[in-house]
Amino acid sequence: MSANNAPQPVKLSLPLEYQQHLFQELRAEDELVVIAKGLGLMRLVTNLLHSYDAAGNNLIIVVGAEGNENAWIGEALAESAAISMAPKARGLTVVNTDFTSVGAREKMYAKGGIYSITSRILVVDLLTSLLDPETITGLIVLHADKVIATSLEAFILRVYRQRNKNGFLKAFSDNPDPFTIGFSPLATMMRNLFLRKASLWPRFHVTVASSLEGKKKAEVIELEVTMTDAMRDIQTAIMECVEVSIHEIKKGNTGLEMDDWNLDSALLKNFDVMVRRQLDPNWHRVSWKTKQIVSDLTVLRGLLHSVLALDSVSFLQHLDTIHAAHSPQPGSTRQSQSPWLFLDAAHTIFDTAKRRVYASNAKANAKSSIESLRPVLEEQPKWALLAEILEEIDRDLYFDPPMRDDSNGTILIMCSDTATTRQLRDYLQTMHVEPKAESDAKQNKEEHKASGAFMMRRRLRGYLNWKREFAQVSNALLTENQKALEGAVDPRIAQGTYKGRAPAVKRRRVRGGGATGTAPGRTANGSVAQYFEKPNEVADLMDEVQITEEEANQKADIIADPLEDMDDYFELYEMQNLIVVHAYEGDQDEHILEEVKPRYIIMYEPDASFIRRIEVYRSSHNDRNVRVYFMFYGGSVEEQRYLATVRREKDSFTKLIKERASMSIVMTVDSHGVEDPQEAFLRTVNTRIAGGGRLAATAQPPRVVVDVREFRSSLPSLLHGRNMIIVPCMLTVGDYILSPNICVERKSISDLIGSFKDGRLFTQAETMFQHYKNPMLLIEFDQNKSFTLEPFADLSGNLKSVNPNEVPSDLQSKIVLLTLAFPRLRVIWSSSPYQTAEIFEGLKTQQDEPDPVAAVRAGLDKDMKAEDQAFNLEPHEMLGVVPGVTPKNLKNLTLETDNVREVANMSQAELEPFIGKEAAKQVHWFFNRNLIDIDD
Repeated sequence: MSANNAPQPVKLSLPLEYQQHLFQELRAEDELVVIAKGLGLMRLVTNLLHSYDAAGNNLIIVVGAEGNENAWIGEALAESAAISMAPKARGLTVVNTDFTSVGAREKMYAKGGIYSITSRILVVDLLTSLLDPETITGLIVLHADKVIATSLEAFILRVYRQRNKNGFLKAFSDNPDPFTIGFSPLATMMRNLFLRKASLWPRFHVTVASSLEGKKKAEVIELEVTMTDAMRDIQTAIMECVEVSIHEIKKGNTGLEMDDWNLDSALLKNFDVMVRRQLDPNWHRVSWKTKQIVSDLTVLRGLLHSVLALDSVSFLQHLDTIHAAHSPQPGSTRQSQSPWLFLDAAHTIFDTAKRRVYASNAKANAKSSIESLRPVLEEQPKWALLAEILEEIDRDLYFDPPMRDDSNGTILIMCSDTATTRQLRDYLQTMHVEPKAESDAKQNKEEHKASGAFMMRRRLRGYLNWKREFAQVSNALLTENQKALEGAVDPRIAQGTYKGRAPAVKRRRVRGGGATGTAPGRTANGSVAQYFEKPNEVADLMDEVQITEEEANQKADIIADPLEDMDDYFELYEMQNLIVVHAYEGDQDEHILEEVKPRYIIMYEPDASFIRRIEVYRSSHNDRNVRVYFMFYGGSVEEQRYLATVRREKDSFTKLIKERASMSIVMTVDSHGVEDPQEAFLRTVNTRIAGGGRLAATAQPPRVVVDVREFRSSLPSLLHGRNMIIVPCMLTVGDYILSPNICVERKSISDLIGSFKDGRLFTQAETMFQHYKNPMLLIEFDQNKSFTLEPFADLSGNLKSVNPNEVPSDLQSKIVLLTLAFPRLRVIWSSSPYQTAEIFEGLKTQQDEPDPVAAVRAGLDKDMKAEDQAFNLEPHEMLGVVPGVTPKNLKNLTLETDNVREVANMSQAELEPFIGKEAAKQVHWFFNRNLIDIDD
């Protein structure tokens, strides 16, 4: 590699010992780096790229980078080039769907430099030799844990390694979990990546530990916050519901591997995915109850987070929406409620959540109505502690000012999501506002105790108004459904009872009661009833939280924002006066630390990777002192989840180290690069020549013409793996052209349903018959899901159970209609892309090779050259779905107009010459209809 020989005056920003070790390793050889989250993976990548960029004579491709990572790499390379004063450095060029001109890309690649290219564009450019793999100096693969055998990235690496044996290849990942699932996962991953060496860097690695645990350790203060009794009760009740739900799934689905299905693993982020993955192959056989419980688990796990993150009013509102979503429609006769709503624990959750917001003055038994309600508005315990911490920091700065150093003196508060950042911002802005004018003789402690009252009262007012509208909507729905039921002629309802269920009359009585609002209790079928406050109760509550004079003044203060006199009202704050509230954002947090240079960091919620980022930040800068306050609820799910994450990562690395120690050498040199000559000969001599078949003696590998939009799927990669030449083209007719006569339209199940809905499939079948002798429809299933149409059948039965006169709209009947309309259309059923590749191989035997030029010409105007018709994909597809636009008139529109905006602004008269009167009317109506009033 020329990059290694050139003397490079490169200045790197890798201050820590383990970062320098890793950098030297990566410069020396190709390897897969798996590093613990938070140890500065992106910094390592940007320094490595800069070392190649400074040499100036390289063509390096970055694969798998996301949008924010591209921005980061670009910024870091520009900074490094300025610091190193490297005249040859060119920085990063991002090639994505906005930049689709083929000629421009070809020129760019010829110049060299560092390019981050989306996988779909890169794979097409490599296959069409627009980007010659031999000219590439090397590939950098990010998120290597996502490179599975069927992924586009694995396809790219295979094409690259076939044609370029000398270029470097370095892969990075900061997620060790996927490398530990399955049989010898590390070896499999490395085979997909065409690498032989793995380099593992957990937090407990000796070099990492010594780099981060030196003299420059950050000062950390751990603060365990006690949850309120109500919060603990709700959490315990939710955990009970989760436990019962998991037990129910296990009971109903024996024979699955369910060792991991317990409360501990239910706290992990990907638990829902894990359960779905196990059940997917049998999803059509799974009972309705199990499906319901699987979706309930997601809701319940969300509640576990919400009870700690949301304030009491927002949590109650969240519960109300969940209850409404999980109950049958008002007035409906269906019994489809979630099983957890029937548990006593569910009653505890709803009841306790309500008592955190308001309570009754008079002790009332369940039968009598509550006379008056008073607001309770329980505050989150972390708020008071946050106020105390800020006060302590103020005291420290006043009485014991720190030594001048390079940090800004800013206070940085980190929390889990943007909703929490908004909540904290509101709290910090209003925590010193007293809602009622009380004596100022109170000490700090009392003041802070009542500090969230202003914000909470405002939220309760909002909640009560929302609840009033909510009740109105619910009543309107009830009236509508009642009418639908009265007009229905379903024989089951006429008979009066369903099999084995309560009579319809009893249900109707419950419905009436549900809307008027009884005391919080249960409906006749045993589930938790929705509770609507009575008008007089709401009036009492509203009186209690009326806007006081102080609140009115305060509000005006916050909202006033006159922009006329900018200089009078706006100024830049000093950094030491700032409190920055920010949500965790993965690698972007390193940027936050470097930009803000905080003196104090308050971790409002625990996050293992952010702790490491602080360690790296502190160890990298001698002159920046940091004090960290680490807050968590003791004995809460939050604490368990944090500990489980740390433990899980440690276990994953331990497994990886063990596997690497006993792993056989992964042979990656020959990735089907050179075909075995005997195999080539056997392929040319087809054994099936009985019955007058001819001997096909072509030494040319089989060829398949593929539509460029098909590279979203894994099929082109698998066909390439079977030694077929893939020719990517922009096809108007079909997706895969196997021979001059065979054209295949591939549909995944979701795509098939969509094509039937908008009638696109009939048009596609028609055009295929115009240009090819043997058109085929390939219906391809996902290899991990059941090979049956049942789960996808459109049998939701929302109104059909009430109104059987509805036309049946399930998938099977639509496929039958299609075959009746096109009797010569062959339908191929495939259980997975692997089977499809096998079917295609079988179909191609004894067939001539397809002509790419003829395939592209099919469906285009006869007098136009194929190469003149390279349209911009996204706008072209977008116009294609506008009512009135057909594949035939789409051509005229694309050629006569410059962009979608021009089409949208044309009058009906202007559109008519291109697409005809009727179509012009539809297109004009579509672009000019009113968005709000749909009945127009």
